[in-house]
Amino acid sequence: MPSLKFGIIEQKVFFKASPEEIYDALLDPKKHADFTGSPATTSAKKGARFTAWGGYIIGKNLELVKGKRIVQEWKTTEWPEGYPSSRLELALTAKNGGTELGMLHLKVPAEQLADYSSGWKTSYWDPLKGYMAKAGPAKRKATKKR
Repeated sequence: MPSLKFGIIEQKVFFKASPEEIYDALLDPKKHADFTGSPATTSAKKGARFTAWGGYIIGKNLELVKGKRIVQEWKTTEWPEGYPSSRLELALTAKNGGTELGMLHLKVPAEQLADYSSGWKTSYWDPLKGYMAKAGPAKRKATKKR
């Protein structure tokens, strides 16, 4: 049997939204589906299993700290046979009136590194930025008195 080869994806992204808003958008199934445009069964419960992108992504919540940290076991339906689930670590930090998201995606099958690295940007970070741009200001305006 061939040896398994892994890689790591490390990304930092800035959002004009609070860490709590980003945390909720990633873990609330309705918000997740709203920004990705695909069904999700995400959950903010430790130990909960979830799906995203209509079942393309499957995983389990390993560690959750509201507004600060999300750690998940993660893989897709295209995962090479024999490879264990990867580990996804997201750190949310309040910065410059928004949130810096630090992502560490560990134990990614080496042959899928390039696809998933660009996929995070096009399927998650860019749509989430657009969603927050629409939802954020409208939400803040609704709480202000005129």
